[in-house]
Amino acid sequence: MNPPFLSIVIPAHNEETRLPPSLAQVFEFLQKQSYSAEVLVVENGSVDKTLEVARSFTARYPMLRVLHEDRRGKGLAVQRGILEAQGAYRFICDADLSMPVVEVNRFIPPQLASLDIAIASREVPGSVRYNEPLYRHWGGRGVNLLIRLLALPGLRDTQCGFKCFRAEVAEDIFRHQTITGISFDPEVLYIARRHGYSIVEIPVPWYYSSESRIHLFQDTLSLVHDLLTIRKNAHRGVYDAHS
Repeated sequence: MNPPFLSIVIPAHNEETRLPPSLAQVFEFLQKQSYSAEVLVVENGSVDKTLEVARSFTARYPMLRVLHEDRRGKGLAVQRGILEAQGAYRFICDADLSMPVVEVNRFIPPQLASLDIAIASREVPGSVRYNEPLYRHWGGRGVNLLIRLLALPGLRDTQCGFKCFRAEVAEDIFRHQTITGISFDPEVLYIARRHGYSIVEIPVPWYYSSESRIHLFQDTLSLVHDLLTIRKNAHRGVYDAHS
């Protein structure tokens, strides 16, 4: 059996409410496409019925695979999903669909002809934010500034949860990933740059959710720690291609 053209990886921790409508939208979108696809939901450490809810969709959608991890951590869930995916292109998709799923085609051929990594951006010209509180907007800008200063100069928005990787690129950089929490994004992009891959930012419409689980102060402190860890790992050769 030939591998699918596209894999969509959805990390899901305590998403029993948001996951069903999002999966319905994803499959409605994919059924209208001419290319083959698979969806991997990676449930990890949930204390609600996320796993049961995700598995309930498998009878209707044979292209769906549901993976379970006991340990928590968005980075851990994404890493497992990306490495178990089979698609020629592998797309990370947040369970809340804060970026409409119809935007996915802008991240893959033929609309994006040449691709190592394409990341959704809320900061580059052409992007639009909807309903975002002012404190969240400026807090996010501050986080992006820290990331540019300490790890990824030039990238305007590394933390938007929608990213696409060519399969060979994904398998290379995610095998070097060490951070299992929410700071995995700058780490994998740092590894990608260190390995010489190109990264393009795609402007997207993005909708703020009042159910967002980001804790600005606490998560920023954790991010700073992880950014320093990334620099230390790089100095020790953890991300070198031969490691």
